[in-house]
Amino acid sequence: VVEADPGTTFTAVRKLDLFTVRTPLLTLSFWIRGLPARLTGRSPVPLPRLVLEDMALPGWLVLGVQPDREFAFGAVGRFWQPVIEWHPVAPEEFPSFAESGWGKIAANLSVRPYGESASLLSYECRTSTTDPGSRRRFLRYWWFIRPFVAHILRATLQQIKDDAEACPPPNPAHGPGSR
Repeated sequence: VVEADPGTTFTAVRKLDLFTVRTPLLTLSFWIRGLPARLTGRSPVPLPRLVLEDMALPGWLVLGVQPDREFAFGAVGRFWQPVIEWHPVAPEEFPSFAESGWGKIAANLSVRPYGESASLLSYECRTSTTDPGSRRRFLRYWWFIRPFVAHILRATLQQIKDDAEACPPPNPAHGPGSR
């Protein structure tokens, strides 16, 4: 539950810089995840910011937006490999993409009114694979990373909540119909 109206909370979703989501476990898990790329010299150039609405993360794309309500995003990749291989896909091709050897991640952040002036914020993430071999590889990988993913989802929700609650409440005197 976020003590901010849905519009303010959704703005915090869209403006979230994923690099501001920090906990010691999160920092460690990303450091470990990036180790194979650093060891092979394939580490990407660090981005200064990673804002959701800009979706500048390689391989990731915006799947849909319902203003003040939901932001959906996803990616196609071989994320179970030591160095992730992303497969660029157009948003309209994402639902039907079925090329063997890949996995698909779809996620959304949604905001719903909660009481008079609060919001209910949720984060859902789902993964599917395109063939049985990829499924086996993903399940081995998932067994190891699932606690870290759960922590990342909770930390992301907390950062959005903190950002939304730090915004000043809307001034009704400046709303529709005010003079």
